[in-house]
Amino acid sequence: MTPHSSAHSPTPDGRRPPGALTGFDVDLSAQEVLRRAQVMAALGPDWDPIEVLRGEEAAYDLLYSGLDPQQQRLYDDLVAAGVLPDRGDGGGGGRAAA
Repeated sequence: MTPHSSAHSPTPDGRRPPGALTGFDVDLSAQEVLRRAQVMAALGPDWDPIEVLRGEEAAYDLLYSGLDPQQQRLYDDLVAAGVLPDRGDGGGGGRAAA
């Protein structure tokens, strides 16, 4: 047997044995272009990704604001462990936004 032949290679008459696997390739690039176009159409012309990011940042600021001391310690532990990103005061102090 050559390195590229296998037990599933066609027989001399061109047939494959029962249960033999056949190579199968699908090009999804046209489908992906269509999907992306449909997503953008669904978002509409007024969608502003920068404003969406600002809204998410404001939501996280609100979520982590006003923590009591125990919550702040837990937040600091999660940031130190890399579970949560450091959303502190920008000085690396590990404090949640107030």
